[in-house]
Amino acid sequence: MPADIIVYGLIAAGLVFWLRSILGTRHGEERERPNPYVAKPAAVEKTGDSSAPLPEFGDTPQDRITDLALHPTAVTSIDNKTAELGLLDIAKADKNFDITRFLDAAQDAFVYVVEGFAQGDRETLEALLAPSVYAAFEGAIKEREERGETMETEIQSIRKVQVLSARMEKRDAFVTIRFVADEIGAVRDKDGKVLSGHAERPSEMIDIWTFTRDVKSRDPRWLVAETRSDDPDDNELIPDTH
Repeated sequence: MPADIIVYGLIAAGLVFWLRSILGTRHGEERERPNPYVAKPAAVEKTGDSSAPLPEFGDTPQDRITDLALHPTAVTSIDNKTAELGLLDIAKADKNFDITRFLDAAQDAFVYVVEGFAQGDRETLEALLAPSVYAAFEGAIKEREERGETMETEIQSIRKVQVLSARMEKRDAFVTIRFVADEIGAVRDKDGKVLSGHAERPSEMIDIWTFTRDVKSRDPRWLVAETRSDDPDDNELIPDTH
């Protein structure tokens, strides 16, 4: 089987998983299922007691938001009361909104976008980014290609996923998340020389992304509406779109 067919198949399977994580029904196994993009146990221990039992979150979407605000996990949290109230407004407007599945999906999208940008995977990026953000990413990819440069990026773990703000604007929901991740990333020139980043040594990446969705739309996707670094010195690889 040609290698390109295998690659496209993996991308399609990943996108299906991402959508199902938003739309799929709960069957009592979600908490035990490990997320492949969440930090491994060693990394989790940096931010919390990995031996402590996870809190029992409520049965309704509103309860799960309130419980996460009160009992953050080693990885996921809600930063402030305003963000919590905004999430409750979203859950009220969108009966399918579930904070647990949303944050799982956001982590998947984060990995797909960061690594897809490095690979120049326009198809995946267009499916996950709002049009204006895709235009910025596509422009950066085009400029990189014209210079003959290549990019290598691998997200090794996501250590923190923190909801900073959330709000409804008419039909549109917005959720802003801070991601703290360990990545290996480098840009090489046409001769293979590293121009920026680190080809082997992991570094901390701190990005703030805003996701948006028209809650009345039949399209279940949350699109990335904005990306920016928490500190300009933290990350020079991903376009700043704020």
